[in-house]
Amino acid sequence: MKSLLMFADRDFGPAREPKIGEPDLIQDLELDTVWDAMALGDSIIRESARSAMLAGLATEEEIRYRQAVLADCLREPAVVREIYGLAIEAMASERQIRRGIFSDRGEGLLRWSISVLEILIGVLKQLRTLAASQAGKFRSEGFTRFFDTLERELDDEYFAQIAEHLQRLHLSDGVLGSASLGKHGQGIDYALRVPRRENRTFLLRRPAVKKPSFSWTVPPRDDAGGQAISALRDRVLSLVANALGQSTDHVVSFFAALRIELGFYVGCLNLHDRLLAKGEPTCLPDPCPLGTSVLNARSLFDPCLSLRIPDRVQGNELRADGKRVIIITGANQGGKSTFLRSLGVAQLMMQAGMFVGADAYAATLVRGVFTHYKREEDATMKSGKFDEELARMGKLTSVIDTNDLLICNESFAATNEREGSEIASEVIRAMADTGNTVVFVTHLYELAHRFHQDHAETTLFLRAERGADGHRTFRIAEAEPLPISYSEDLYRQTFGSEAPVTDDAR
Repeated sequence: MKSLLMFADRDFGPAREPKIGEPDLIQDLELDTVWDAMALGDSIIRESARSAMLAGLATEEEIRYRQAVLADCLREPAVVREIYGLAIEAMASERQIRRGIFSDRGEGLLRWSISVLEILIGVLKQLRTLAASQAGKFRSEGFTRFFDTLERELDDEYFAQIAEHLQRLHLSDGVLGSASLGKHGQGIDYALRVPRRENRTFLLRRPAVKKPSFSWTVPPRDDAGGQAISALRDRVLSLVANALGQSTDHVVSFFAALRIELGFYVGCLNLHDRLLAKGEPTCLPDPCPLGTSVLNARSLFDPCLSLRIPDRVQGNELRADGKRVIIITGANQGGKSTFLRSLGVAQLMMQAGMFVGADAYAATLVRGVFTHYKREEDATMKSGKFDEELARMGKLTSVIDTNDLLICNESFAATNEREGSEIASEVIRAMADTGNTVVFVTHLYELAHRFHQDHAETTLFLRAERGADGHRTFRIAEAEPLPISYSEDLYRQTFGSEAPVTDDAR
């Protein structure tokens, strides 16, 4: 029995190998902020959300399957949280019982399996009852199949058979077993037997069969004999214990998978509640297949920033269909880095099957999202900032192939403008020519101007807005790059007076 709420054809497994550049991606896009808001202290939710966002889905069909399940969760959050609570209860009970069992064979394994199954069967009954009363409210293929599976496999006959088997396996009448002699006189073919009805009570007081029989009673102080009898019991019970252990593991695995898969959706509910409480817009995005060039959004905002501040966050419009390169310029502290985060996080959330922070979002699927941000001085660096930037970009180019998204924030600004512009230009063109999308924030006017002159048809130019008085609106609008760094704004902020307008301020 599988839950299949994350994929239509397989379970969801959080364990995965980290990709090159993954730590930088997490740091640059501040993904921990999102995961903390989703988890609310629940480690299972956090790990599930982390894995789903970093792994991503490769096809439209997989994303829409997950989106449909999420839409059901958003409509019926109380039911989803109740099912998740049952999965948590089941796994907590299993862990508690496991701590008290010190043997994974024979009678110890049998006792563990019985104890766990008796609790899990009770939880399964609650789950079936909940499914029977709530299934009609869910529309997605994932939940519809999940509830159908519960109804089909967890019927009254199933529970009756389980109860009967568990009652027998309590062995209240003792252990009746059989064995044969091997070639060298050793016992073989050990098996647990069901006593006849007339011999189930006081089994040891009268023979189970009418043929001559022999008996042996272990003396009270014969420790070796007691150990031998215990070993015989384990041999007799081993096949049944292993079979019941496998059945128990199957039920435990079902609840473990259900907890992990529903943990992702409960995390989505937690994040949605936080954003909804602030009046932030969310939407289920429109994924487009590989090979297309779609990227547009309405009121796109950065959820990481929204989660950290009490006010709502400024959203931005984006129309970049057909553009492989996006170059963003403008004044410092104008919202460029925030815009980069909003775009990168939205792409990751879309490919995880989540909603995104926008009124509308449509984008081509990518194989991977990578970031290359400038770094501050670090005393542990073995080389200069520029060498470190080149080394990081070298690692990224070893894994970026085609249909990837590369997000750069003031890359190669650690050297002079001519050298930085030349290197950045070569990187951007190489990435775009191989079918990747590059979003590049820069203060290198020579770089931006060169692309505006030579690659205007395939490049979208955005600029952070600035009022005439230096006020930042935090809007990113389509506009050509300007040869001005607005250093007079820094002068005014520092000295509180107007800076003289000279060539040095441009």
